[in-house]
Amino acid sequence: MRGLETSVVKLRRKVFVEVARVAFESETVNNDIEAIPYKITPNEKPQYRESVYRERAIASERVRLAMGMSLNPQDRPAHITNGLSYSNISDKYYEPPLMQVIPSACDKCDENAYRISNQCRGCVSRYCITVCPRGAISIDEKTGQSVIDESKCIKCGKCKEACPYDAIARIARPCARACGVKAISSDSLGRAQIDPNKCVGCGQCMVHCPFGAIADKSQIYQLIRAIRSGYEVVAEVAPSIIGQFGEGVSLWTIKAALKEVGFKEVFEVAHGADVGAATEAHHYATEVATGKLPFLLTSCCPAWSMLAKTQFPEMIGKVSSALTPMVATARSIKQKMPNARVVFIGPCAAKKLEAMRRTVRSDVDFVITFEELAAIFEAKGIDFETYDKSEPIHDASGAGRGYAVAGGVASAVTACIKEYYPDVEVKIEHAEGLTDCKKILMLAKAGKMNGCLIEGMGCPGGCVAGAGVNLPVAKGAAEVKQFVNDSSQKLPKKDLYTIELP
Repeated sequence: MRGLETSVVKLRRKVFVEVARVAFESETVNNDIEAIPYKITPNEKPQYRESVYRERAIASERVRLAMGMSLNPQDRPAHITNGLSYSNISDKYYEPPLMQVIPSACDKCDENAYRISNQCRGCVSRYCITVCPRGAISIDEKTGQSVIDESKCIKCGKCKEACPYDAIARIARPCARACGVKAISSDSLGRAQIDPNKCVGCGQCMVHCPFGAIADKSQIYQLIRAIRSGYEVVAEVAPSIIGQFGEGVSLWTIKAALKEVGFKEVFEVAHGADVGAATEAHHYATEVATGKLPFLLTSCCPAWSMLAKTQFPEMIGKVSSALTPMVATARSIKQKMPNARVVFIGPCAAKKLEAMRRTVRSDVDFVITFEELAAIFEAKGIDFETYDKSEPIHDASGAGRGYAVAGGVASAVTACIKEYYPDVEVKIEHAEGLTDCKKILMLAKAGKMNGCLIEGMGCPGGCVAGAGVNLPVAKGAAEVKQFVNDSSQKLPKKDLYTIELP
């Protein structure tokens, strides 16, 4: 569950903090990187695994991913810093794949199985035996309870549905259950593996793995190197940042803290969302409402748009041509500050994949999450419980800021249509989570969504439920809604869609 300080969350944070400290302070990078696993497990008593050696091996791989490097090979010895020269720089894009399974951390969970617990009462009706189509269930003569013959079971689940005592449980691999594009299977040793051709980078597998066996690559080290090297590093912050660093910590306070870390300037990504809302309102009014397009898919969520374009190629022309808020904001920044290195700071792992695209690389130089930014603040000694600096920022309307929650994009576009094209009737549909996104795309393909603006969000709950957030989803959504309500400007200007961003 998001927002809980679990052991996995603490471990990830500690790795990021230690990597950030090395990036900010170290003059002996190789030695200090090699020492991090011993800071994670500082003595001979393991904290979470059966041995300190396994804990340190897993920590070593976490460090490599946090440095933006790929996992070390499993069949030969290698130092943590193997290949470090390719990452010890101030410019580095992700080398695919982004999401990686750490083999030594994976617990080899069952993909799909049914288990009978001691809740079984050995009832006379024996519903489970009656409904099983393969005769896979029998009675254990010693206990009187039902047992399942795995060699006969076809995993249909009828026994579970029939049991009056809920004594039968379905066991499913948590990461695979969370993956809406079915990109996770098992390797020859029973460990999880991710198909990079299916993965859209949403990161839901990562946050649902209770062993912390899945992690994404980071640019935290290279970002800090760029700051230390004196480059003009500029932050663009997603609207879901509100509340992520403590109750009452405002955007103004976060901006001041970012500038203290070394960022030259800070802008709201919600400005790009304003551009997107005005643009998609114009597209809907001139293309969908007139019948030129059967429907319009929003473009802001990279996991959603990648799902649409890869699994439903006939949808490519239906995805809005509006720039994503991240890219629109980055391009406006580089118009004002041509030498800037732009950092997107947000909740989303999929944005890391988006920034890798050839058409986006010149716009967005780094992507980090709120989780990674929290580690940077900690490494620099910024504690928001006592931090009292602030600096004003007013870049966007409430509509653009509302993009951070599910339904917010559709709401913003609808409000723009009603304001700027009052004679146009608008039909809205939205889906949250990739499983439901896939369902709504199938309905659209079948002609059931004609005339609609369809908002898709890869994460259930929207951006506030992204893989890189620090808050529980409901609390994050409440913070954003309050932020929207407090905005002095409610809607973007109509002519924003005409802004030319090269």
